[in-house]
Amino acid sequence: MAPSLFEKINTLISANLHGIVDRALENNSVQVMDEYIRQVERNLEALEDSAATVGGTVKTLKRKYEEFASQAEKLDRDIDTLIVKGKDDLAAAAQAELNTKQQLSQEYYTQWQDQEGQYQKMLDMRLKLESRLTTIKQEREHLRSLIELAEAKKVTVKTVKSLDALANVGDAEISSLSDSIRQRLDQEDARLDMATKNLSEQVEEAVRGSEVERQLDERRRRLLGASGGGAEQSSQGGQSSSS
Repeated sequence: MAPSLFEKINTLISANLHGIVDRALENNSVQVMDEYIRQVERNLEALEDSAATVGGTVKTLKRKYEEFASQAEKLDRDIDTLIVKGKDDLAAAAQAELNTKQQLSQEYYTQWQDQEGQYQKMLDMRLKLESRLTTIKQEREHLRSLIELAEAKKVTVKTVKSLDALANVGDAEISSLSDSIRQRLDQEDARLDMATKNLSEQVEEAVRGSEVERQLDERRRRLLGASGGGAEQSSQGGQSSSS
């Protein structure tokens, strides 16, 4: 995903919905909310296009990894057979080919995992952005009704700067509507905080897992030498099966 798109979406997700509603109220118009809605819809469409592209790349890289991993497994078995039959020259050639297959398999595996992480992050951002869009659309209609009600009751809306102030105008119906909007916005903010915390924990766990994997790979290479490639490939094969 292009950095500029990533930054725009993060800005939209983290936008203060209370602030947007208060600006709309101050201007006695929902145009501020309409502009936010248009920006979210444009960037949501761009995000979905980018996610589809990355998702396709993930599938391609996974397929390539599985192809080379399968070829490497077959070569590994063939080498044992050649050695048993005393065909050392063919076994050496097959071993060289196996090393290449394992290296390519490792490269595709690493790229696949990197792109998979990016893809999941984009899907998570899409869910958050869709949630914000749904909320702001709903509150746009509620605020429009609130402005119309306040005008009908001759409340000077332009002098009121926020929902907090509007809740104190002394009219039970207006106060109830403004309180309801505030509560729903608070709930949306709480949902976003929970989703962001969960994503952060997942990213941190994935990073820790990658560090452990790297340390184990270094240990295998040090202890097993040339045979480490086969052990590493076997470990990755298990990861592929579990995924």
